[in-house]
Amino acid sequence: MKINNKDLIQSYILTTAKYNYSVYEKRILYRIIELMQEYTKGKLLNERYSITKTMFDDIDVIMPISAFLKDEKDQNYTRTKKALLSLNRKIIQYEDKETWAAFNLIERPVVHKMGDNISFRISPTIAKAFLDFSKGFSKYELKTAMSFKSEYSMRFYELLSEQKSPIIYSIENLKIMFKVENKYKLTANFINKVIAPAKRELDEKSPYSFEYKPIKTGRKITSVKFYPIYQPKNRDMSIEAKKLQKRTSLNWDLDKMTINYLIENYVFTEKEIQNNRDLFVAAQNSSNFDLLYFLSEQKRNAVTKRNPKGWIINAIKKQISSKR
Repeated sequence: MKINNKDLIQSYILTTAKYNYSVYEKRILYRIIELMQEYTKGKLLNERYSITKTMFDDIDVIMPISAFLKDEKDQNYTRTKKALLSLNRKIIQYEDKETWAAFNLIERPVVHKMGDNISFRISPTIAKAFLDFSKGFSKYELKTAMSFKSEYSMRFYELLSEQKSPIIYSIENLKIMFKVENKYKLTANFINKVIAPAKRELDEKSPYSFEYKPIKTGRKITSVKFYPIYQPKNRDMSIEAKKLQKRTSLNWDLDKMTINYLIENYVFTEKEIQNNRDLFVAAQNSSNFDLLYFLSEQKRNAVTKRNPKGWIINAIKKQISSKR
């Protein structure tokens, strides 16, 4: 199936989560993220895609099987079914101050052979995790992410896409994050089998790759410093053009009512909204936070502050963080 390329915004909760998903499992997750974001923005879905919320707020999803394949030449339906079964068996634990719960990542996967579609269900808690930007988010190209042959390349792409500064990860944390802590006992093997191959594939296909430097404590390698590298030759220029258009039009990803409310009630200029755009978009797209209601509710508090605009920006940051 042809992939309509776009930048996906992924919650950092998912980017830094501990898991060992296969390539096909990751492709299914990419499509879920894509569909959830289109749905929450109120965009009209392709006729072969469907999201329905049940009376208990579970989300039923229907997609074509071909959505999870890399391209038109990829006919590996068997691996897609295996990936669905594996995702159905994976348990996600959720805990806050009041409750602990465990959920299947997806539920009730069904392959509709006559229609060449699959369907499955997502619990409300899992759905919220896909849209929880309280700990930040990463952004990456869907088409590039779907093209990787290695799940490790996918993970490094998510971690380093659009990064500007070097990042240091301990070997222990990387192994835990990638769920290979019992697979590579020698650090040299981990670097040679995980990091180096991922770098080669990112160098070949990705607009974002990296250089890396092992860091030693004494004689032992304990951490790795990653230096993000931008490769414009691998960037989809049509997406870059849309990105430039987005910068000039606030309506691209912000609700018009929210823009007008910020301008009329908080005296934001369009430039000031633009400067804080990522925060407003993350707040608007958060499934458990109503930005427009919060702005109206906090107006009486903001007007008593020396800097109402700065105060409401910090209030939004704190509120999103508290909703995680």
